[in-house]
Amino acid sequence: MNLPLTIAMPAEASAAPKTYRLLIDGKFVDARDGRTLERNSPGHGFTVSRYAQAGEAEVEAAVQAAHKAFETGPWPRMKAGERAAILLKTADLIEARLEEIARLDVLESGKPIAQARGEIGGAVDIWRYAAALARTLHGETYANLGDAMLGVVLREPIGVVSIITPWNFPFLIVSQKLPFALAAGCTAVVKPSEMTSASTFVLGDILMQAGLPDGVVNILAGLGADVGAPMVAHPLVEMVSFTGSTRVGKMTMASAADSLKKVSMELGGKNGQIVFPDADLEAAADAAVFGGFFNAGECCNAGSRLIVHEAIADDFLGAVKALTARVAVGDPLDDSTKVGAMISSEHLSKVTGYIAAAANDGSSVYIGGKQIASCAGQYLDPTILRGVTEDMAIAREEVFGPVLSVLTFGSIEEALRIANNTPYGLSAGVWSASIDTCMSVARNVRSGTVWVNTFMEGYPELPFGGYKQSGLGRELGKRAVEDYTEEKTIQFHRGQRTGWWVG
Repeated sequence: MNLPLTIAMPAEASAAPKTYRLLIDGKFVDARDGRTLERNSPGHGFTVSRYAQAGEAEVEAAVQAAHKAFETGPWPRMKAGERAAILLKTADLIEARLEEIARLDVLESGKPIAQARGEIGGAVDIWRYAAALARTLHGETYANLGDAMLGVVLREPIGVVSIITPWNFPFLIVSQKLPFALAAGCTAVVKPSEMTSASTFVLGDILMQAGLPDGVVNILAGLGADVGAPMVAHPLVEMVSFTGSTRVGKMTMASAADSLKKVSMELGGKNGQIVFPDADLEAAADAAVFGGFFNAGECCNAGSRLIVHEAIADDFLGAVKALTARVAVGDPLDDSTKVGAMISSEHLSKVTGYIAAAANDGSSVYIGGKQIASCAGQYLDPTILRGVTEDMAIAREEVFGPVLSVLTFGSIEEALRIANNTPYGLSAGVWSASIDTCMSVARNVRSGTVWVNTFMEGYPELPFGGYKQSGLGRELGKRAVEDYTEEKTIQFHRGQRTGWWVG
């Protein structure tokens, strides 16, 4: 991993950067003041994208368009089957443009192209799943309230939803939110990260091609203070769906509290994989490397803490180290690459700062730990730290880089204490041949998802979200559309009024 990387320049490097305009009320428009944002490819070092930069005026226009589309437009009033048909057409169009979208995400985020293709393919599946849920959304009836009364509970779309997505999985995460809001009949204003907005604008184009009515989805590029904050605070917005850091999530929740908006958040994680001596250690070692270094560790679900039984620690970590040395780090557009570029030089410095601080706290670098020299872009060696203790920042805080912290345990009680000793509770993994051990860990670890003898697999049918400071609410799963609805109770009285209050 110490040899300098040679990064081949893609064809896009010699062309003018692609320009993307804001989507407001069914039209792609420039910002009113003409401002733009540029995105440099973190893996190749050239300007790859230019976006119109929204501000408060564009937020106002987008929210008003979404509000008008909700109050007077056809979308909330369509038959569920009609909405589902547009979602299915959207899925087909995404699939047809999979390679284009994946390449955009690679150039803007630095993630490997093979991984990006898998993410876009997964997004297609989610859109189709949301279309199915659109047709199964239903209310309730109560005929057990006496002969004169019938109770009906309706589910109605909540209204305008502000959707704010992060830079690490640009297309996948918007696809975990938007299709379910649309399936419910909501309208939306979407803000992707200012570093990875291109694929979301392509999605906007696809939605228009699929026949989505004007104003139902509006897409804005811009900075958090200029766009995200007013999207959250706007009085016509009824719900906020946010994925990002816990720090920004707290700010979002505080702002939404002023108008008591519904808030759904998927935030940070400090996830542990617990490995017992009776596990399939070969499989566990591969999963440890995958969990720690997938997406260069820039993943809320990253298995950034490896919690290993002391009886097998040396041998097991030797195997993990050997696999880590074989991880292909390099050009994100190379099909063989497993770990691409870090999102920005600033973030790379933050991650290397965590590694240095951990060394000062008494841990040792087992492998990696240094920036890799390259002709372009910013790359970091996959890193394993040994001698980590529970009180260290590296064991408690979300690093968001390819850094695996190793802690050891002697009993299941100690393993659970270590696993739960963070402010987060997004996910966890347990490796053991004993069903009793696996069940005990799964039942007692404070995480929204627990993988047993596997790690970081996902399916649209299964809900996703966290405990503690890892978020509020759940995404995906059979109730995902319900999250974007309100319940309304209607009581029908039949016959003459009874139980007169006066007289």
